[in-house]
Amino acid sequence: MSSPLQSVFSAQGQSPWLDNLQRSYLTNGTLRQLIENGVRGLTSNPTIFQKAIQGSQDYDAQFTEEIKRGLSSEQAYWEMVLADINGALDQFNSLHELSSGVDGFVSVEVDPTLAHDGDATLTAARHLHNRINRSNVMIKIPATREGLPAIRTMIAEGRSVNVTLIFSLQRYSEVMEAYIAGLEDRMNAGESLSRVQSVASFFISRVDNEVDQMLDANASPQAASLKGKAAIAQAKLAYELFTKAFSGDRWQALSNAGAQVQRPLWASTSTKNPAYPDTLYVDELIGPHTVNTLPDATLAAFADHGTVARTIDTDVHIAHEVWQDIQSLGIDMTAVADKLEREGVASFIKSFQELLDALSDKASTLS
Repeated sequence: MSSPLQSVFSAQGQSPWLDNLQRSYLTNGTLRQLIENGVRGLTSNPTIFQKAIQGSQDYDAQFTEEIKRGLSSEQAYWEMVLADINGALDQFNSLHELSSGVDGFVSVEVDPTLAHDGDATLTAARHLHNRINRSNVMIKIPATREGLPAIRTMIAEGRSVNVTLIFSLQRYSEVMEAYIAGLEDRMNAGESLSRVQSVASFFISRVDNEVDQMLDANASPQAASLKGKAAIAQAKLAYELFTKAFSGDRWQALSNAGAQVQRPLWASTSTKNPAYPDTLYVDELIGPHTVNTLPDATLAAFADHGTVARTIDTDVHIAHEVWQDIQSLGIDMTAVADKLEREGVASFIKSFQELLDALSDKASTLS
């Protein structure tokens, strides 16, 4: 009997990915077991690596070795990160090949301090991609306005990209345009499109966290009835945009040349509000050509009692109504998205800097 993790892919065409990585998962068989159980890819970010490196002694020996051979604490950080990424790439490689290059990806993010410097982001993304040089690596680039040209260029160069920190429908449309335009650039240059992959990481639970607070402040019965509905409604509208963007004559020309759709990836899918079901942002966002990247607890919950049914494009008319009702209460969803993007970038920068500071302190004791 298939587990929900296996069934959600085989029956509904959604790929469950793991939103975590730590050294012990590579050494104690955890990641290999998760892959056997149905996990089809992996995402990481600076906060995940901060927790992994500061939360265990698993990296101490490598860090000491890197410092003693003359690396800075930041260089040592990247050596530790890339050791984990390469280990995960090894374990997903067979799945990557069996899926004809659609799944089995491992995502690693560029330096988050570069999020508002497009040229520096592109340089860092190319450097990471060249250094890892594996067909199943995805370079994560934030979907800031400054990052969009870098995304287009990376795709034009045949490099697979995970576009992260998407919070609005407008920005999502711009991300899809960057991907499609990048593919067109590549096709016009006479290059192959068949192995270029991308996902667009649309963040979910953070939207409800923010909007629910504003609904609570409104204190009306209508506002109360809309709590916990904004994120799922927006995701359904995003999927509607996805189906439109990847259809029609413009897309068909690229598809005929071997291009693959840029799948929407639902990120931040753990429920922060204990009043909501722990699989809410998985059960309600299932559909073909999508990815859901799940933190450990959400992954375990869905594997245990998730509901496998196509939901992402059901009751879309209700999603439109919810979206309109929220905005009729004076909630500016563009402002919400801008705030969440700023906070998302700032959070990753904070994790990155705090870890580098801690590693610098540790390095000083080794010299």
